[in-house]
Amino acid sequence: MRIIIAGAGDVGFHLAKLLSYENHDIVVIDLNDEKLKHLSSNLDVATIKGSSTSYAVLEEADVHKADLFISVTSLEDTNITSAIFAKHLGAKKTVARVKTNNHLHERERKQLRELGVDELISTIILASKEIGRLLGTSGLTDVFHFEEGKLTLLGIVIDDKCALAGKALKNTAHLNPKNEFITVAILRHGQTIIPHGETVFEIEDHAYFIATPTGVDDVLALSGQETCKVKNVMILGGSEIGYTTALKLCQDYKVKLIEQNRERSFELADALPGVLVVHGDGRDKELLESEGLSKMDAFIAVTGNSETNIISCLLAKQLGVDRTVSLVENVDYIHLSQNIGVDTMINRKLIAANFIFRYVREGNVLHVASIHGVDAEVLEFVVTEKSKITAKYLKHQKFPKDALIGGVTRKGKSLIPNGDFRIRANDRVVVLCAKDIIHKVEKFFK
Repeated sequence: MRIIIAGAGDVGFHLAKLLSYENHDIVVIDLNDEKLKHLSSNLDVATIKGSSTSYAVLEEADVHKADLFISVTSLEDTNITSAIFAKHLGAKKTVARVKTNNHLHERERKQLRELGVDELISTIILASKEIGRLLGTSGLTDVFHFEEGKLTLLGIVIDDKCALAGKALKNTAHLNPKNEFITVAILRHGQTIIPHGETVFEIEDHAYFIATPTGVDDVLALSGQETCKVKNVMILGGSEIGYTTALKLCQDYKVKLIEQNRERSFELADALPGVLVVHGDGRDKELLESEGLSKMDAFIAVTGNSETNIISCLLAKQLGVDRTVSLVENVDYIHLSQNIGVDTMINRKLIAANFIFRYVREGNVLHVASIHGVDAEVLEFVVTEKSKITAKYLKHQKFPKDALIGGVTRKGKSLIPNGDFRIRANDRVVVLCAKDIIHKVEKFFK
């Protein structure tokens, strides 16, 4: 595919990095020389200095040959205008990043589609959805449902209470007698491991599984951790992402929001009648304690300062809060979460890049999910009669080493396959694989 990316910031860089694994013809446009130099010195992509709203620049990039045009600059108006121009110049599909909710009502979406913007991506809405997804059962580091929960990706921390600790994967079959779950990844000291029989579960590992509904309960039991449903949530920071997250969460949870700016806190109180808004400095330990932080089931820090978010989450953990989520601007911080005690760190630009990444997938991909900090993707495929994967039993397939088939849904039933399993047409298959071999995995499902 020929893909043009307008914007060499964090979103553009991460997108280009993901796409560079797969022999795509990639061109990145930006006005900033330093960003382009950084990008070209690290990735095998072409770069053009200039404005993506310039017809001359777009023509220089051969936009008429583009299968996909993605505009992810820091300016919303530039992104929308660039996508419209690109479409009129011949780009097959266009995606524009927006920051606010203003353009996301269906009427505006329809009007923009008519003008040439095929898809709008809001980093704020995507981040708030991700936070909502993470507030599943406490005790899990991550959770993602496929087929409305028929299969679930979930993560746990291996500690001395966990029945898996110190055991090789090949020696844990007796803990899973009905084959209701499978281990698909381990995150250890920032390194991603695709596990095999000899892999040993170590203390402080973050282990990830794909499980049937009953298998989820089995994994939680093996973790040895007490679990409870989240009911009370505290949000630190009343920015757009804090507001959007509170608006979403107050439908299912009791939400309290702390905002430092007095005027903003009054605005939020009017806009969020279902949320208790408190004016105060979230860095003040006494304030957080007096507002009942220790009684919260989850704490979400989304101020504009990454360090404030991380430190306040550590305080929340110290006071016994089960679930903590910290918004960070620095992508490099994501890998720190398992080492310093914050349950999950998220970066909205990274979330947006991963979301856009699904537009270039092949092989009948239904969903693409990313595990925070793990250098792998989870993909859900729908199998056709022509798919290569149906030709043989799994043990006879030459499936890539750094990929695992984690689960299959067939006619409404969830199944965890073994080597003697044969995939059929119309099955939906969940696969975890390293990012640099996604294209190899996709060939099995074309």
